[in-house]
Amino acid sequence: MGAAAIDAQLLRVATLLERDPAGAVRAATQLLQEHPGHPAALLLLGSAQRGVGNAAAARAAFAQLASAQPDSAPAHFEHGRALALEGRAGEARTSLERAVALAPDLAPAWGELAALYAAGGEWAACDRAYARFVSLAAPEAHLGEAARALAGERLSIAEALLRRRLAQAPTDTGALRLLAGIAAEHEAYAEAEALLGQCLQLAPGDSRARFELVRILRAQQKAEPMLPLLARLLALDPHNLHYRRMQAAAYDLLGRNAQAQQILRALLEEFPDDEFVWLDYGHSLRTAGQTAAAIAAYRRATQVRAGCGQAWFSLANLKTFRFGADDIAAMRAQVARPELKDSERLQFEFALGKALEDERDFGAAFAHYARGNALRRAAAGYDPDSTTRLVERSEALYTREFFAARADFGTPATDPIFIVGLPRAGSTLVEQILASHSQVEGTRELPDILGFALELGAREVPGRAPAYPQSVGRLSRLEATALGERYLAQTRAHRLIGRAHFIDKMPNNFLHLGLIHLILPRARIIDVRRAPLACCFSNFKQHFQVGLYFSYSLEDIGRYYRDYVRLMAHFDAVLPGRVHRLQYEALVADLEGEVRRLLQFCGLPFEERCLRFHETARVVQTASSEQVRRPLNSDGLEQWRHFEPWLGPLKQALGDLAH
Repeated sequence: MGAAAIDAQLLRVATLLERDPAGAVRAATQLLQEHPGHPAALLLLGSAQRGVGNAAAARAAFAQLASAQPDSAPAHFEHGRALALEGRAGEARTSLERAVALAPDLAPAWGELAALYAAGGEWAACDRAYARFVSLAAPEAHLGEAARALAGERLSIAEALLRRRLAQAPTDTGALRLLAGIAAEHEAYAEAEALLGQCLQLAPGDSRARFELVRILRAQQKAEPMLPLLARLLALDPHNLHYRRMQAAAYDLLGRNAQAQQILRALLEEFPDDEFVWLDYGHSLRTAGQTAAAIAAYRRATQVRAGCGQAWFSLANLKTFRFGADDIAAMRAQVARPELKDSERLQFEFALGKALEDERDFGAAFAHYARGNALRRAAAGYDPDSTTRLVERSEALYTREFFAARADFGTPATDPIFIVGLPRAGSTLVEQILASHSQVEGTRELPDILGFALELGAREVPGRAPAYPQSVGRLSRLEATALGERYLAQTRAHRLIGRAHFIDKMPNNFLHLGLIHLILPRARIIDVRRAPLACCFSNFKQHFQVGLYFSYSLEDIGRYYRDYVRLMAHFDAVLPGRVHRLQYEALVADLEGEVRRLLQFCGLPFEERCLRFHETARVVQTASSEQVRRPLNSDGLEQWRHFEPWLGPLKQALGDLAH
């Protein structure tokens, strides 16, 4: 038989592979009987045997091929794949390593090796192999249209394309990762984490998915689980700027500022013209109370790039900082640029609002605050009705009878002290007072209770009946106790000095008081409240970088405050005395009296140092960090009155609470 005839038979076998693998086995076998050891026929026979599910026969064909062609990378690759399918991991690895030694650019072999290394727990080798696979294979070229839609912030189009792809190919890791990014944009973090978890199960070496998971954890301020993920990423790429910035951010969130600053100083030596490193450094210095150095770092970021809106806003957000005339002119020049992105523009608007408020030009200041809020509100998609519905469901579930029937639920630990309420109500001040006590450690706004609520279905999904908080009612005693123990375990990383009590200062935990009481029935709960108009307007002029979408409209803030007061009144009725209410204005008027009552509620002896809270050196990670480092004053009590001419929508939303 001539070469042309052999080629024709090989083409026939190849054609049969897809539609009739059993026929391909017969045709390839016949061809090999006529031409024993023919390399192409052996390759086709092995592929056909794999197609009919005969792993042993496939492996035998590929073994013969690899033996006959010891310098053929494809032969060793196919032999390795066949061995892996039979579960012969060690032999498979040897064959695949031989394949990539012969052909370093053989992308599929690197992908197979990554899976084998992962199965053997060789994570560093897995990550290196998968990185090599990605660099060679461009495995996500088919997702280009979805990626472009996502980059252009056309989220609904990108989501539709990705869901269509996943309906066809549920194991497409690239589609899973991009879809997780969209979920994160909607702050559906539990869904994003689940999608990335699925992605990393399918491709354990996927560093892009691992870094996306780090970013999502960072958005939720879940610092502790970030560190092992980052350790693995840095083992693969120890000089990666983004990984190192995230590592510093994790240390800062855990209150380990010295470690964070060490990383950031090293980065500044390598990347002196990166404004984001200067920003990170400024944030770390600020939380540690190094205000002058923080200002210098923020200034350096504006020098690196004048359009770095976040740096200008960070200066404004110090509260005690005052802009000069040149600063105001520079910021006005930036907002006049038509090409300035909205994400940068809103930062300048809030910063200019603060600058002009300090200049007592209240009308112009309000206009800037309003424009910044309008930009943020348009991107947020906040539904104020969802908060009202949650309050209504909570009132329906959490009755006296509900709690009486669950009197033995939860862990008896007395460690946590929860401070709840609205942001800008004085909660950071109360935290600083308590953290000045020898038995209390201040931490920060911990995300753990919100995380539990999300696990229990707190996020409303269009088209589905809301699950939360009714899902809390289905918890058994053992499940509720386990959640309480889990909370204590998860928050342990923030307890750096080992005091008997610690503070969780997440303000919107007021929405989850029923869950807190059920899992931690002996934890103290303090509601810090400020006069409605003062508190609500203070929220309006504060740009919160993440979440708190209720704060970007006067009407939304007013409604949210009403829902807050309503829910707290409900818990006062069904759990009398469970929550200690501390009025900010009363604290300013009678510091010692209110502090004595606060400490008595917490079961703590009075300590004079709590009255000298401004002398307590500690990490403070909120917008009030500079204010609580000064003695208590009444400067901010009536500040809102300068803006009263523009607060009609807020008063209307507050209703009788505005009086």
